[in-house]
Amino acid sequence: MAKILVVDDAAFMRKVIRDTLTKNGYSDVTEAVDGKDAVEQYFEIHPDLVLMDITMPNMDGLEALKAIRAKDSNANIVMCSAMGQEAMVVEAVQAGIKDFIVKPFKEDRLMKTVTSILGAP
Repeated sequence: MAKILVVDDAAFMRKVIRDTLTKNGYSDVTEAVDGKDAVEQYFEIHPDLVLMDITMPNMDGLEALKAIRAKDSNANIVMCSAMGQEAMVVEAVQAGIKDFIVKPFKEDRLMKTVTSILGAP
């Protein structure tokens, strides 16, 4: 079973993503509240996929992405963030993200990305 780490400082957004994933058969979902928490959780649980916000306190998504990819170049990380952050998206792509999902997103967009990386649950 695929392990997924959902990283967002907004509890509501973590719940929306978790509920969408579990409804679609991905039940092994862990949450992190910021980039620092994401890096710690990543090396503790070794998820198959990370869905991560860019703008967060303590450590933003770009910093967390770079910290994870520095130790695991095969990490599957998808950034999820609002429009208006094009420069950050370009930097994230250069740092090795698998995809970018614009918030607010539709459930089918999220699931298309997840299944393209992990396959069906």
